[in-house]
Order: sequence, then structure tokens, then C-alpha cells
Amino acid sequence: MDEVKDGGPAAAMDEDISTLVARLSRKHRSGGRVIERAAIMAEGGNSAAILAWLAEHDWKPEEDATVSKDRDGMGLHGMRREAERGRAQAQAPRRYISPAPADDA
Repeated sequence: MDEVKDGGPAAAMDEDISTLVARLSRKHRSGGRVIERAAIMAEGGNSAAILAWLAEHDWKPEEDATVSKDRDGMGLHGMRREAERGRAQAQAPRRYISPAPADDA
């Protein structure tokens, strides 16, 4: 990507996606930024390019700590396992998180 500079189409697209991600994301408690997958998907045809851009810039899928395979008796049907209800399949992450800036002061 470093070969394309000074107004090349790839550089312009990279900057457009960077601007879009800055607009759609918000601060995260880790010090980085977070963007919702729903916001990415709402961009339609650009969503694949945005996901690729996030991967290239070290954004990581958020681990959903609240989802567990056993709900430990919570709620009306909490004794049932998620796998028994057919939800044991891998799902796309809900959010992507950028690394925190190294020069936090």
C-alpha cells in the first residue's frame, strides 16, 4: 500500500474509509475506538472494504463476555443450554475495537 501515494485511487479510498470509520466509531473504555458491526453493514456495498480496512489496521473483534453456553439458571428458560436451542453456531462479532494509542499521556 505504500507504493500508491500522492492521490492514487487506493490512497484516496483508504482515506475515505478512514474518515468513514472515524465518523461511525466512538471512544472505547480501553482507550481505543469501537465500531458497531451494524453500522458497517449499513454502509452496504462498502462493508467488505471497511472490514478489510479494519483488519489491515489491527482492529480486533470484540469478545462478547456476556454470552455463555450455559446461562446458569437465569430467566424463565435459563436452565437450558444455548446449544440445545440451536445457538451454538459461531456468530459474527457485534463490534470491532481499535488498539489503544501507544502514546497515551
